[in-house]
Amino acid sequence: MFVSFFPRPRLFFASFILWSLFCILLWYGLAKGLGPSLSLGDFFGFGYPEALGPEAEAARAAAAEAASSATEFWFYQYFVAVIGIFVGGWMWFSPHTWARWSVAGSALILFVNWFLVQLDVMINEWFGTFYDMVQLALGSPGEVEASEFYWQIAAFLRIALVYVFFGTLFRFFVSHFIFRWRTAMNAYYMAQWQKLRHIEGAAQRVQEDTMRFASITESLGISLVDSLMTLIAFLPLLWGLSAHVTELPIIGEVSQGLVFVAILWSVLGTALVAVAGLRLPGLEFRNQRVEAAYRKELVYGEDHADRADPPTVRELFDNVRRNYFRLYLNYMYFNLVRIFYLQIGNLVPYIALGPSIVGGAITLGVMQQIIRAFSRVEGSFQYLVNSWTTIVELMSIYKRLKAFEATLRGEPLPDIDRHYMEREQAGVTPEDQPAA
Repeated sequence: MFVSFFPRPRLFFASFILWSLFCILLWYGLAKGLGPSLSLGDFFGFGYPEALGPEAEAARAAAAEAASSATEFWFYQYFVAVIGIFVGGWMWFSPHTWARWSVAGSALILFVNWFLVQLDVMINEWFGTFYDMVQLALGSPGEVEASEFYWQIAAFLRIALVYVFFGTLFRFFVSHFIFRWRTAMNAYYMAQWQKLRHIEGAAQRVQEDTMRFASITESLGISLVDSLMTLIAFLPLLWGLSAHVTELPIIGEVSQGLVFVAILWSVLGTALVAVAGLRLPGLEFRNQRVEAAYRKELVYGEDHADRADPPTVRELFDNVRRNYFRLYLNYMYFNLVRIFYLQIGNLVPYIALGPSIVGGAITLGVMQQIIRAFSRVEGSFQYLVNSWTTIVELMSIYKRLKAFEATLRGEPLPDIDRHYMEREQAGVTPEDQPAA
C-alpha cells in the first residue's frame, strides 16, 4: 500500500515529522528574526519598514501592519526553502519511480493547504471588522457610510474568490495525486499476481480495495492535513481572542479559558465516540468477508451447475444478513452518541461566552471572531469524531490489503484467509467464519 508509492515509507514519514518539528523550532528560535536580512520582500512590496522614532506615534499602527505582512511573506520563503531541502534530499537519498508525485506532490499539498488556511484566517479577521461595523450602523444610524459597507463586502469577495479558485485547483491536483497512488498499488500487485491470484478475493482486492483505499485516503488524508494546519493557525488566534473573555460560567474568572474549553470538550467527545464505535472496525472487516464469500459463490454458479445451489446461497446470504443487522445496531448507538455530542457542541462557545455577552464585555465583531475561531479549533481537535465512520471503513480495507501482502513477504496468512484458501483448493464452498 505504501512501499509502492513512497520511498522507504517508515523512514520517509518519520523523517517528515522530525524535519517538521525541527523547522518549527528553527523558525521561532532563529529564522523569524532573520527576515530583515534575508527576505526578498523588498522586490515584491513586502519589505520590512524602517524603525520609527518616539515622535512617530501616528505611524506606528501602519508600521506594525507592514511588519506583519513582511514577516508573513518571509515565512512563505522559509516554508518553500525547507520543503525544497526535504524534497531534494529524498530525491537524492532514495530515488523512486513515483517520487515526483509521492514526495514533491505531498510537499505541494502541504504548502497549498497552509495557504488556504491562511485565507481562512483572513476571513475570520474580516468577520470581526464587518460585524463591528454592523453593530455601529444598527446602534447609531448614519455613523456608517454606504460606501464603507459595500467596500467591506468587496473585501470579503476578494478573499473568498481567491480561496475558491485555489481550493478548486487544489482538489483537482489531490484527485490526480490519489489516482497515481492507486496506479502504483495496482502495478505493484499485478507484478506479483502469480503469487497472489490464489488468495480469496484477489481480484476484488486489486480492483475494488485499492480503489476504495485511494478514495478514502483522499478524504481522510486531506482532512487530517487541514485539521493540523487549521489548529496551528487558529489556536494562537483563539488564545489571543481569549483575552477578551475573563469569566466562564460556573468556573468564574479564568485566563485563556476558551482554549481550555475547546480542548477539554474535544477530548471528551473523542473518548465518547471511540468507546461507542469500538466494535465497528471488526464488524466492517467481517462484512467484507461475508460479502466476498457470497459474491464468489454466485460467480462460480455462473459457470458451474453444481455451485450456488439454494441451500448454500441461503446460508451465505444469512451470514450477510446477520452481520448487517449487527452493524445497524452498533451504528445506531454510535450515531446517537456522536450526533448528540455534535449538536450540544454547537452551543458550547455561546455558553462559554455567556457572562461576557450579558456583561457587554465584547462587541458583536469580536464575538463572531471568537465563535468562528473556537469552531475551527474545536473541529480540528474533533478530527476523530467527525471521521470515525470513514476511519472504520479504511481500517477494514487496510486489514484486507495487509493480509493480501503477507504472501509477498513470505508470512503466514491470517487464519481466516488461510481457511478460505485451503477450502478453495479442496473445492469446498466458502462459508461464514469468525472474523480474524
